[in-house]
Amino acid sequence: MAAYAVLRCASARFSRSLPKLSPPLASPAARLLPGTCFKRDLSVTPRFNAALKYTDKHEWVRVKDGVGTVGISNFAQEALGDVVYCGLPEVGTKLSQSDEFGALESVKAASELYSPLTGEVTEVNDALSDNPGLVNKSCYKDGWLIKMTISKPEEVDALMDEAAYERYIRSIED
Repeated sequence: MAAYAVLRCASARFSRSLPKLSPPLASPAARLLPGTCFKRDLSVTPRFNAALKYTDKHEWVRVKDGVGTVGISNFAQEALGDVVYCGLPEVGTKLSQSDEFGALESVKAASELYSPLTGEVTEVNDALSDNPGLVNKSCYKDGWLIKMTISKPEEVDALMDEAAYERYIRSIED
């Protein structure tokens, strides 16, 4: 039944794009199946990125239940090149917003990491010690750096959303 609806949707779309070649009854038949044609929302970034907030130092943070997961942006990992070393803080380290908390080294450069928020480190991505290249392969998922509590929730609102961050990147590239 679902395949039948999909075929009818496809034929209805095809008949609208080529009205001279389709029979005149194709359009009324498509009206018999309201809601069976689904539109896809295509995006160039993964859907979970919508909840990310960014800093001007190219770190991102995803906040869930008072815990922030921190990583570097795709822009930053591309600029660094192949990451070969991750120096991260110990669990329990207290950080203020903009404090340096570690470093990434690549074949091209080294870069310090800065805390996007005030809080305490609750977890470190131990997988990066054996495989620092995860930062390049999956900077928004498996290549996260630290998780931290958030002491000042108002700091989250002051960070850039994805659209603002993309505008920021364009401004520094010009």
